[in-house]
Amino acid sequence: MGWFGNWLSMIRAATAEGRRFTRVRVVSLPLSDYSRFGIFCSGYTGEAGEEIRYLTREQATDLPNYDYWLFDSRKLVRVHLTDDGHFLGGEVITDPATVVEHSYWRDAAWHHAVRRDDFAHS
Repeated sequence: MGWFGNWLSMIRAATAEGRRFTRVRVVSLPLSDYSRFGIFCSGYTGEAGEEIRYLTREQATDLPNYDYWLFDSRKLVRVHLTDDGHFLGGEVITDPATVVEHSYWRDAAWHHAVRRDDFAHS
């Protein structure tokens, strides 16, 4: 099945249990090959139950300039990358004030971002 098939199965199972998977992707225009590939893949993850929205980098100037993941509004993982985008690791943060701050940024990004299907067809 491969890692992508396993990922889709995990999303389906989790969303069937009532959990939500949401993501805002901040992208530069024109889109890179990697971003176009991400839009392609998000068609499959969307069918599995993940909700993805897109925001251009110009619209995201009030957001942090790094990637992070939030888990159940209690745990934050700040992603560390090299300058050329290679994954170095994730820093787990549980400080409530920091998690709330990142939750605010997530909510603001979600509010201004465009649904995946609308972005992909624009």
